[in-house]
Amino acid sequence: MNLVSIRIITSDVARLVTFYERVTDVRAEWASDDFAELRTPTATLAIASTRTVPLFAPGSASPAENRSVITEFLVDDVDRVHQNLSGFVTDLVTGPTTMPWGNRSLLFRDPDGNLVNFFTPVTPAAVEKFAR
Repeated sequence: MNLVSIRIITSDVARLVTFYERVTDVRAEWASDDFAELRTPTATLAIASTRTVPLFAPGSASPAENRSVITEFLVDDVDRVHQNLSGFVTDLVTGPTTMPWGNRSLLFRDPDGNLVNFFTPVTPAAVEKFAR
């Protein structure tokens, strides 16, 4: 089994896609006005409209209500990314901070309030973990 994507349900697909394209520097691939994907070498971030929810099960997902999931992106230099996003990301939770597990992390919220973590491994053990 492989985890291949995370899907965010939103009431404004274009706004969220524009945000993620800017922060990740990845161009979205649009399947329809209600669905787009930002593909990276290891996983995909899918962004879908609330209009897609009934296709799975009516009422099974709601936009802008996540308080438990953090979407994480491995980046080469989190401090440089922080500088590049200064003035664009308006809901910064924590500036670049080295975590006890060896990653330097930048935590912010997307326009729907979802937590996003950009991180760079900085300790030898963390670097080795992500070099595989």
